Amino acid sequence: MSEPTGKYSITMPRDIAEAARARSGPSGLSAYVAAAVARQIERDNLNELVAVAEAEHGPVTDDEIQSLRDQLQQARNEQAAPGADAA
Repeated sequence: MSEPTGKYSITMPRDIAEAARARSGPSGLSAYVAAAVARQIERDNLNELVAVAEAEHGPVTDDEIQSLRDQLQQARNEQAAPGADAA
């Protein structure tokens, strides 16, 4: 992270802290926790965006979601097919 940093004290369950420390690797626990918080902020922002879109356009139906998943899978299959353009 190239942003200025600050030192903070947080409290979390010991088992979570130890699991995070074990997985943090050479970048350390602080970087691991910072990345986890950044991901949560991204999710929160996306949830807010979805709420605004659904308020304006109505909720997305299960059928619409499945249709888009099918289109995505079809596109992936076409890309993986032999002779597919490698552009």
